[in-house]
Amino acid sequence: MVKRRLGKSPQARGCLTDTNCPDVFELSDGRFAIIGMDMTEEFRDILPGDAGVGPKERVIVVPREVLVGARADIPAS
Repeated sequence: MVKRRLGKSPQARGCLTDTNCPDVFELSDGRFAIIGMDMTEEFRDILPGDAGVGPKERVIVVPREVLVGARADIPAS
């Protein structure tokens, strides 16, 4: 279950449609959910050697402003 949004809403950042509106959420179990662009195939072969993408994982890219804007809302522990 979504506990809260981290950072500003997409609309507050100027996103006026349902497309290309990245977002960051804290879930009630402590995990985080990210809405962003799936760049798995573009990044799979260029990740560091000690990184990997599992069968149910995706590399998600969000604009810098989204994550920097969420920083103040991310709990320290």
